[in-house]
Amino acid sequence: MDISNKGKAIVLFDDGSYYEGSAAGIVGTTTGEVCFNTGMTGYQEIFTDPSYFGQILVATNVHIGNYGTKNSDIESDKVQISGLICRNFTNDYSRNMADQDLQKYFEANQIVCIYDIDTRAIVKNIRSKGAMNCIISSEIFDKDELAKKLKDVPSMDGLELASKVSTTENYLAGTESSDLRVAVLDFGIKRNIINSLVERGCYIKVFPAKSAIQDILTFNADGYFLSNGPGDPASMDYAIHNVKALLETKKPIFGICLGHQLLALANEIPTYKMHHGHRGANHPVINLQTGRCEITSQNHGFSISEKDVLNFSDTIEITHRNLNDETVEGIRMKNQPAFSVQYHPESNPGPHDSKYLFDEFINIIKQSKNN
Repeated sequence: MDISNKGKAIVLFDDGSYYEGSAAGIVGTTTGEVCFNTGMTGYQEIFTDPSYFGQILVATNVHIGNYGTKNSDIESDKVQISGLICRNFTNDYSRNMADQDLQKYFEANQIVCIYDIDTRAIVKNIRSKGAMNCIISSEIFDKDELAKKLKDVPSMDGLELASKVSTTENYLAGTESSDLRVAVLDFGIKRNIINSLVERGCYIKVFPAKSAIQDILTFNADGYFLSNGPGDPASMDYAIHNVKALLETKKPIFGICLGHQLLALANEIPTYKMHHGHRGANHPVINLQTGRCEITSQNHGFSISEKDVLNFSDTIEITHRNLNDETVEGIRMKNQPAFSVQYHPESNPGPHDSKYLFDEFINIIKQSKNN
């Protein structure tokens, strides 16, 4: 599709709200839970983040496509969002190093997009009414027919998606002769997390989400990493079981986003679905141990229950808190070297305030090995 010859597209939401706009990407129909991201840069990294699997993204930044796409700016092997809603979609990019325009990129990844839309109105509606499902189509324009299809879209609450985006086979990264061996549980890991560990001298083995605990332990790792990923963490009994088993090793554990929620669940701390989640590159978080504020990148629709963390205050402490809504952004176990954060310290293109957490993980592993 040449966006200079704009076709029609429509989007219908669970609450009945309906918008007409222009079509980009492929001609087709797509569904998913709608969410919005407030980041002003990094749209390709967002599109390829496996944590967005099953979701339709609303970009609050007005201009999408203005710096094209580049093969190195990806967080996984493909675009993971189910569809895109944006205000201005363009193929006129200004970055000389770009490999191709966004239209060709979406065509190659089979993505449906609607633009020329009042994204401000949509975001205000989500913030008011909460997360909901929607359907985008550039081929079906009958609202009744779309409404029927929309009714069949499952709620994200209770949906297990991590195993759908995880690697299907083990793989290695880093230098085998390294003194630091880390086993990574892939629930939808971003490439820059792997890069962040390898850059710090780790030799890592990445395991599929549903790996048997015996296989993970066979790697004889010095520490364990629990990755980000999509879906409802409470639906992942297999992962909770494995995290509990890893805790029994008393070796260092670091979790990010979904991995943070799984560490909580392994400690009997429940999770809950948030009203509309946190997604963007400008979320302020305070480190309660240092008193310093971090501007963070976030992408999550679930959180852990603070009152239940406090019920386990003898063994768990809150280390980070969101300054916008006071939600829990980090925890640490008091009786062993395990900690996690809800946000993304590996964030690429930024901000980079929280990269120190990888250094802390490496230092904890080194201390553990010396004991």
